Amino acid sequence: MSDNKKFIFAKGKRKEAVARVRLYKELREPLSINGKTVKKGEIFVNGELIDNYFSGLVSKAYYEEPFKITNNLGKYTLTVKVEGGGKKSQLDAFIHGVARALSTIEEKNKQILKKKGFLTRDARVRQRRKVGMGGKSRRKKQSPKR
Repeated sequence: MSDNKKFIFAKGKRKEAVARVRLYKELREPLSINGKTVKKGEIFVNGELIDNYFSGLVSKAYYEEPFKITNNLGKYTLTVKVEGGGKKSQLDAFIHGVARALSTIEEKNKQILKKKGFLTRDARVRQRRKVGMGGKSRRKKQSPKR
């Protein structure tokens, strides 16, 4: 990261979801999103606090995992734009993007995150529908009996 940059940018993907992550090491001047001032250690996703966007204890445990294993919980401020896909795919894309951003900070973070599988993009996507299949990807049209 060069001195003139204010943040580290990373992109995470899963299925149709794409997360664009900005990781701020330190906030030099006040940052505001939708009229709310951002404090150190807060994570904003699509203009909302992460607890509101990805609600629930399971989601919280899942998105805190990359920070916990690298001992960076509450250390950095993040703003994230997530689009496409469903909530689960967006959460996976968010984690992929965060892991990429954390790996650029320190080399030891990269090894830890790689070992846990957070830096690997999950390439599984929805199978496209084929022509002559009656509207679905694997379904066959029923043949006439007589």
